Amino acid sequence: MPHYLMTAEIPTLASALSWAKKVLQLSQPNDADATIDSKALLSHCLQKPAVYLHTWPERTLSKQQWQAYQQLIEQRKQGVPVAHLTGERGFWSLSLQVSPKTLIPRADTEVLVEKALSLFYDSPLDVLDLGTGTGAIALALASERPHWQLTATDFDADIVELARVNARRNNIANVHIMQSDWFAQLEGHHFSLIVSNPPYVEPDSPFLEQGDVRFEPLSALVAEQQGMAALEHIIAHAGKYLLDAGWLVLEHGFQQAQQVRDALLLHGFTEVGSERDYAGLERITFGKWLKKK
Repeated sequence: MPHYLMTAEIPTLASALSWAKKVLQLSQPNDADATIDSKALLSHCLQKPAVYLHTWPERTLSKQQWQAYQQLIEQRKQGVPVAHLTGERGFWSLSLQVSPKTLIPRADTEVLVEKALSLFYDSPLDVLDLGTGTGAIALALASERPHWQLTATDFDADIVELARVNARRNNIANVHIMQSDWFAQLEGHHFSLIVSNPPYVEPDSPFLEQGDVRFEPLSALVAEQQGMAALEHIIAHAGKYLLDAGWLVLEHGFQQAQQVRDALLLHGFTEVGSERDYAGLERITFGKWLKKK
């Protein structure tokens, strides 16, 4: 056990948080991140909401809780993502189980959800989510639009099962989750809306050696052609699966918006545009598909 771990006495919640923040600051220069992570992990150990930590700061942890918390803080100091340590991540209004096989849902992906919701009202329509991972996008859309029917695909059977678990966990029934390598198993199906957050990081990106990304699967992050291979594949084939006046909405890297817009226009999409994420970076690009008369 690392020498800096406090083992002499069992601390109060306030003391445990203070200790954890100091430990995490050794590896996290941002004080806010250290504070957020220390609270999230203590809430997980206690199986209590974050407000409990503020309501009962003088409560003392049990010996087992304290040992578990020290171990989690040590793992977080080594870089293991909080979501992997707790086994879950909040996204939209959902609580999602996560896995080392999938991307950890990120807040900026909610911009894709917002854009997709803005394109249609709650009238019945069919929607496809390609590369669903935890199911974050499909389940968020399904939760907001009960009259939509969602199809969500992923190439890996274990990931498909995880997304199904998340659908049950959030009591969402209007999603069909299936195994498919992009469009491979969707012959003859047509949708009013196709969404995707595909791999878009170039193989030699220094980004892959930073933060939580170090612990996420390369298959969900990296694409050939300088990160554009999956995006190009989806754009090139989406028209075959879109109904007339249907939309394709894609998440991509913050420097890829122009390339994605160009690809959409090249393949016949109209009303092409981009939306910025919460950091003000172009992260979502979309286009409308009109069937050729």
